[in-house]
Amino acid sequence: MKVDSKIPPNSPVLFNFPKIKQQNNFIIPLKVSIFEYFTISDGCKRTYMEEDALTGYGSQRILDQESVSYTNLFINGVLQPSNSYQVSKGKLILLTDDIPLKGAPIILQMVKI
Repeated sequence: MKVDSKIPPNSPVLFNFPKIKQQNNFIIPLKVSIFEYFTISDGCKRTYMEEDALTGYGSQRILDQESVSYTNLFINGVLQPSNSYQVSKGKLILLTDDIPLKGAPIILQMVKI
């Protein structure tokens, strides 16, 4: 080990650095459940019910907004602001002035933590 020649040998220690014991902190992830609702716009409706869901995607429900942590609405693949729709049990209501074009996919994602 190379010693700095400017420090005289056997000089007193002026400051002792504290030894910090290393801690491993593990965070167990929370259990997350994701529910999805898929439908296609007919170009006319603003209100979509569970019965309007696409078949072939398993059991689809629209959960009450109070029972989930948060919701995301995608229309034609674009995330919509939360003030542009309202969710209640079994019902999705679009609050925008315009209506999605006919054939546009509508995906409601509901996340429960």
